[in-house]
Amino acid sequence: MELTGAQVLLESLKMEGVQHIFGFPGGAVIDIYHEIPNYPIQHFLVRHEQGAVHAADGYARSTGKTGVCLVTSGPGATNTVTGIATAYMDSIPMVIFTGQVPTPLIGNDAFQEVDIVGITRPCTKHNYLVKDINSLAHTIKEAFYIASTGRPGPVLVDLPKDVMQARVKYDYPENISIRSYNPNYLPNRKQVRKAARMIAKAERPLIYAGGGVISSHAGEVLTRLARRYSIPVTATLMGLGAFPGNDPLWLGMLGMHGTYAANMAVNNSDVLISVGARFDDRVTGKVNTFAPRAKIIHVDIDPTSIRKNVSVHIPIVSDCLNALEAMEEEMDDINDVEWNAKHSGWLKTTGDWAAAHPLKYDSKPGYIKPQYVMEKIYEITGGEAIISTEVGQNQMWAAQFYRYHNPRTLLTSGGLGTMGYGFPAAIGAQVAHPDKLVIDIAGDGSIQMNIQEMATAMSYKLPVKIVILNNGYLGMVRQWQELFYDKNYCSTCLHLNPDFVKLAQAFGAEGYLIEKNEDVVPVLTKAFSSSLPCIVDVRVEPEENVYPMVPAGASLTEMLLV
Repeated sequence: MELTGAQVLLESLKMEGVQHIFGFPGGAVIDIYHEIPNYPIQHFLVRHEQGAVHAADGYARSTGKTGVCLVTSGPGATNTVTGIATAYMDSIPMVIFTGQVPTPLIGNDAFQEVDIVGITRPCTKHNYLVKDINSLAHTIKEAFYIASTGRPGPVLVDLPKDVMQARVKYDYPENISIRSYNPNYLPNRKQVRKAARMIAKAERPLIYAGGGVISSHAGEVLTRLARRYSIPVTATLMGLGAFPGNDPLWLGMLGMHGTYAANMAVNNSDVLISVGARFDDRVTGKVNTFAPRAKIIHVDIDPTSIRKNVSVHIPIVSDCLNALEAMEEEMDDINDVEWNAKHSGWLKTTGDWAAAHPLKYDSKPGYIKPQYVMEKIYEITGGEAIISTEVGQNQMWAAQFYRYHNPRTLLTSGGLGTMGYGFPAAIGAQVAHPDKLVIDIAGDGSIQMNIQEMATAMSYKLPVKIVILNNGYLGMVRQWQELFYDKNYCSTCLHLNPDFVKLAQAFGAEGYLIEKNEDVVPVLTKAFSSSLPCIVDVRVEPEENVYPMVPAGASLTEMLLV
């Protein structure tokens, strides 16, 4: 059966099980859009291409499936770069299809031509320019395979217009094999055995979970292992949800804005079991003072992540799920350890740290504290909502004061720190989970970066809730200016914010304003029960800071506390 390139693309997406794509049309991809109505694939028209990529990202994070977006050439393609880099930094599986000028015009500075393959080479796992229709189906199969296997990531496929119009006999490959790409999923059992023996000898073990635990669906095994062997757990921002946030063994997030208990546990542990984390600078603080008393076991599917930032004693290159299952088997063979008794002193110590310095905030008459808002959102939802965040103070308060019970319930830009991420990501999650409550925790600065996507939410009746912690500042930058730059609030005061209630209403959505503590619970409850998208503008204390905080270049024990 001969098909056009556009039809080959859509048939291939159908074969990959793609049901939803996010995109924005243009001349270079008009042939594809001409065919979309003929396929069982729902297309969501965003209002900006960056929104398409973030929506595909949120879809992928909340489901574990590969997100898909489609944009035109030139500016349509370049508008995706921030979203691609966001997904790349956080290892999110995604395939981005970009239109391109006809192959004879490539390199001639044609209208809406740009070398998007060259531009995105540093921030994609791989990318392709398809010059021959005979390789199109195979390239698409390969793109989905690379995006979703090993350490996941975004793959870009650039599609010239003439290739989309050409015809070819359609044959989609069942399997794919790439000689130079063979991710290692199974751990070296000798290394796992060494790790199990090291853990058995430990007096003060600590599990440090990252986003790789969630990517590999290893949260359940990690939780079982921690409980069975009485090992306390901390996690990165990307790892929140990998371990239940209401479990007695949970110490909270570690790092720059981590809890006192988590950071002290890292500093005093004798064996640190890192699973699916990459020892990011926001986690380690001053590297040569990180976990100074610990022997480090590092499990990661990406061998380049091991020993990249810190030295480790036992590296295990493997999928996290397989490594943890193998570790559990090896530890089952160690019968002479009474785990609860052995670690009771350590658990008491970590518990004492948590009790002495819990996450807290001071109340102030006449002001709503943002931490209070997050606590109430948790109470109202019971921890069952999908939370997306923008970036800055709102992101950290959402990480600290909302407890994540399950994987894939926190969507946030960890590595790149992309303002404007949260709302379109929430849209993607709402598409994937139409019956779930999806809430974007935003700041008044970051929400304005992709607020145009309210039209997308309204068009498709996606009842995303936006809670703006409105302090009138670019809050995190202002906090640094206060603490380290003599309170020189240069260009961080947002003198002219829109009326967010009227803005919501202008899109046909619901808008609410909260200015008093006693209104927080009833108004949020009302908004969360609405069938429409909502903006809730909460006027919080303008100069509230995020604590604890580890200053740049300091060790994890040098925390600034409330």
